[in-house]
Amino acid sequence: MNVTKFAIPEIIFGRGSMVYVAKCARRLGAERVLLVSDEGVMRSGWVDKMTEHLEDDRLEWVYFGDVSSNPRDYQVRAGAELYLESRADVIIAIGGGSPIDAAKGIALLAGNGGVISDYEGANRVERPLPPTIFVPSTAGSGSDVSQFCIVTDVKRQLKMSIISRSLVPNISIIDPMLLLTKSQHLIIASAIDAFAHAVESYLSRLASPFTEMQALKAIELVIKNIRPAVEHRSLDALEQLSIASTAAGMSFSNAGLGVGHALAHSLGGMFDILHGLVHPVLLPAVMRFNTPAAPAKMGTVGRLILGRHDLSDEHATQAGIDKLRQSFARLGVPVRLRDILPERPPLERLAKAALNDACNLTNPRQADFESLLAICEEVW
Repeated sequence: MNVTKFAIPEIIFGRGSMVYVAKCARRLGAERVLLVSDEGVMRSGWVDKMTEHLEDDRLEWVYFGDVSSNPRDYQVRAGAELYLESRADVIIAIGGGSPIDAAKGIALLAGNGGVISDYEGANRVERPLPPTIFVPSTAGSGSDVSQFCIVTDVKRQLKMSIISRSLVPNISIIDPMLLLTKSQHLIIASAIDAFAHAVESYLSRLASPFTEMQALKAIELVIKNIRPAVEHRSLDALEQLSIASTAAGMSFSNAGLGVGHALAHSLGGMFDILHGLVHPVLLPAVMRFNTPAAPAKMGTVGRLILGRHDLSDEHATQAGIDKLRQSFARLGVPVRLRDILPERPPLERLAKAALNDACNLTNPRQADFESLLAICEEVW
């Protein structure tokens, strides 16, 4: 086996575990916390709950809530300025991938200066970041355990991928109770995002035994638990989706992703689309594209989707992709790009923007402009 590495934060997992946030912050030396979140999490009551925990421990806090879906570069800059002006010493984020990615960007600029686009790509962060604690309110993004930070460059209409070991938080506190306030729509989108993370990282060129086992477990858990989580709000099922999201996050953080996420970042940057709802459109086509480069792995994924182990790789792959697309349709999510966008976009522009995304580097099959354009044509 080639030499590999596996980086993850300290993880505190379990129902009610958010209660430990202040103690964890104190352990990192906190006296004044910058708390990052967004309007949706604020409305759900979790920001107030978080500040109660901080105040019970007599921790001072400053709130930054100017975070949109697909966080913008100017929002990250404003958050970093607030962190420095308020003399905060630890950053806590509570929310989905957007507040957590914004908090990563804030920490990056607070510790390294410059503008966020300076760090686009892999391994460009040179100085340490302030201590960070992340509390995910969704089961999907995996940002709370990963080396990835995704921020929208408004001028270029592009979602930048920033990848660095420095972006892994000190502590991730994963409390499945937070999922009880999420809409059916968001539970589905988040779970599909985790599923896409797992599939793409399992197929990645940098996959290792450490990432593969996490990816396969995440695939299995999403398949088994998404329906009871959505239809019955089963806390047991929601907890299993939290585990799936964490496992998939561990996998893609260390193995990378692929062309599905490269295209998703392109779409999100240009049209501000909810990230999780792009993957049911893209993933079946991306899986078909990657099959020639990883037929045995695709067979394994297909058998997990089908719940059958008696099929050949070829049969399991095709039948698994077909069933996956049918499952997405039954969940009521878009399965064509035309279901998301009001009119046909310049697909050539989408493909060109995706071509330079860092996620392409770990895709199992080399994707050129023509390949990416063909995927866009297929899913339109």
